[in-house]
Amino acid sequence: MSRRIIEILVMASILAVTLMIYIGRRNDWFGIIELSTGASIVVILLLTAGLGWVMVRTIQGHPAERRMVFLFIGIAITVPFFMSLTQKMSVSPETTELMNGLEALPPGSRVLVTFDYDPASAPELQPMAESFFRYAFDHRFKVIIMGLWPQGPTQANQALAVVLADEKYKAMNLQYGIDYVNLGFQSGNEFVIQRIGSDFQSMFRVDFSGTPYDQIPLVKNIKNFSNIDYSFNLSAGYPGTREWVLIAVDRYGLKMGAGNTAVQTTGMYPYVRSGQLIGILGGMNGAAEFEEATGYLGKGTRFMLSQSFAHMIIIVFILIGNVAYFMHERKRK
Repeated sequence: MSRRIIEILVMASILAVTLMIYIGRRNDWFGIIELSTGASIVVILLLTAGLGWVMVRTIQGHPAERRMVFLFIGIAITVPFFMSLTQKMSVSPETTELMNGLEALPPGSRVLVTFDYDPASAPELQPMAESFFRYAFDHRFKVIIMGLWPQGPTQANQALAVVLADEKYKAMNLQYGIDYVNLGFQSGNEFVIQRIGSDFQSMFRVDFSGTPYDQIPLVKNIKNFSNIDYSFNLSAGYPGTREWVLIAVDRYGLKMGAGNTAVQTTGMYPYVRSGQLIGILGGMNGAAEFEEATGYLGKGTRFMLSQSFAHMIIIVFILIGNVAYFMHERKRK
């Protein structure tokens, strides 16, 4: 049997096992799979040994193929989901600033949460949304949801479904239209922000499910941004945090914090430094920090372990790649 066929069979086996585990988890075939701390350490040692083997083979003049890199990255991302280990998170000044802004709000505050992202950015932003809803309901905030991205309000409903399925929040008997409401999506980008700055109802005549605006107790007396105590924007691009800052914050004086994808966050830091944004959460790390600060440990904290493992694997392969390069240069001379 040729090497090529063996490689294809190995890859096909890994894919089959992965699909079986995924389908099994979706259908609850195996219950909760969690490796003990000892088993997790054994897996880490095996990964380390595997990387050592790749390094030795590289030094011997047999550098690994790209498929080997993809295999290690796949393992590094997948296996930590089943580990009982947790990663200690330190809270950054930007997250602390956002928490300070939230803690200054009294119970009953009306909070506008804007969902400006789609499923592609959900791994980073959905954990922030779930933690924010938990914090808001625990502190008796009144939550108003909207989105400038078509799938944003649906992402909000998914986050709400996760939070409201918790027995703690079931016992609070939270009422749609009184404690929270989803106004849905509105097209128009910056124009929508500009318009609701003076008249919410002109842009949202009905909510997500078609209920007329003036029949919803939570919002029927909300005219414009002067009736909103705080806003939290979850953004993955345009329109998003920058547009909210330039219009809602600068023109109407809305108090706002934000959660962004990692790639967008660096462009928003100047607004934090200038005081236009009251704190910001950046990417998966920001989601995990927010969970640490609020005490609602969830997907952000769990996903960080996978992200950290993947980063370490990439760093090791960069070292291996440099070794391969210098070995090649030595031979060429």
